[in-house]
Amino acid sequence: MKKILHVKSSPRMDISISRKLGNAIVDKIIETYPGSEVKEFDLIKNPFPHLNENLINAFYTPEESRTPEQITAVKFSDDAIAALTEADIIVIESPMFNFTITSNLKTFLDHITRANVTFQYTPTGPEGLVHGKKVYIAFSSGWIYNINAPEIPEFNIPYLDKDFNVPLLKASLAFLGLTDFTAFRADGAQLEGIKEAAIQRAFDSIVIA
Repeated sequence: MKKILHVKSSPRMDISISRKLGNAIVDKIIETYPGSEVKEFDLIKNPFPHLNENLINAFYTPEESRTPEQITAVKFSDDAIAALTEADIIVIESPMFNFTITSNLKTFLDHITRANVTFQYTPTGPEGLVHGKKVYIAFSSGWIYNINAPEIPEFNIPYLDKDFNVPLLKASLAFLGLTDFTAFRADGAQLEGIKEAAIQRAFDSIVIA
């Protein structure tokens, strides 16, 4: 049995490829580890607030000294970090929007990236404090951003180096200590003549290690 943290970030809801791919990953994990528990954060249905002065001050105020307003402000972050800490496996759905992750997902990352909670500064540099977890990414994009994709139309070639989605997630999570990272990619999910095969390949590629 595993504890799974499932993070949803696509605003396209039921027609979202990344949501369907993420659900398939979670289903495969449960098939592999029967009885697993799932904690879900849907960042569209229940969005996290963007950082503001009150929230940042709350992060740096000792818990026993926080005002009622600060306690309320920091609850989203505390709940997310608790779920992150408890999870054995993390599944993040990350569709491509304007070359990068959704603003909702970026805000979630801001809430879980906290000094002396999920990372710390040391004399030799920052050190992640979250370890021993497997991360799976459900990535989808209308065009192709993966140079290893089997079919790449010539007009798409200039975009192959413009994936600021998966690399950003890898860098952000590695900063916290999460380095066991696998991305299942549905590149080209809106390209006529390619999309059906591209989407099917993404689902067929799901293997839980």
